[in-house]
Amino acid sequence: IATFSNYQGGQSCISVQRVIADASVYDRLLPRIVAAVDAQVTGDPSDSATDVGPLVSEDAARRVESWVDEAVAAGATLLTGGKRDGASYAPTVLTDVPADTTLACEEVFGPVLTVQKVDGEAEAFAAVNSSKYGLQAGVFTHDVQTAFRAHRALEVGGVVVGDVPSYRADQMPYGGAKQSGVGREGVRFAMEDYTYERVLVLTGLAL
Repeated sequence: IATFSNYQGGQSCISVQRVIADASVYDRLLPRIVAAVDAQVTGDPSDSATDVGPLVSEDAARRVESWVDEAVAAGATLLTGGKRDGASYAPTVLTDVPADTTLACEEVFGPVLTVQKVDGEAEAFAAVNSSKYGLQAGVFTHDVQTAFRAHRALEVGGVVVGDVPSYRADQMPYGGAKQSGVGREGVRFAMEDYTYERVLVLTGLAL
């Protein structure tokens, strides 16, 4: 979770931006997430020791900073990070992010992770589906029936069980629901996109 909320500086359409955790595991999970995010090394991306490099521009980092500041001002709790240095933004974790803040409503494209506590899977599914986006979701469970229910209920293009939503393979049909795009990527879909279909109709001929 920590790695894939921060890889590429969080500037990936399937980076982990929201963690929705059941109340039964929330208190154990949250400090582990914060510790793992704190362990991410920021710096020069050409250095092999670096986990998190800068954002694409200083303006992009300022935007992320403003969204986090807005969320904190609205009542969110900042657990780690929240600091900008030029085009770099520290890996950040927040809880209690109000649902109407920009951070909760938009794709942040930065190294920012929000963690939300829910009571049961119905509330978890509703929290996922409350977003106008629906690219992929990762579901961690020991119960295969829970995984099947998640696949049926979640309004996303793909459900990854036992891993983060950042997982994809070229042979998979990759794409989202709602405002997360139209159509699918993947080898077969690329071949179809580059294929020009033509029709030949033979009539009135003796074959």
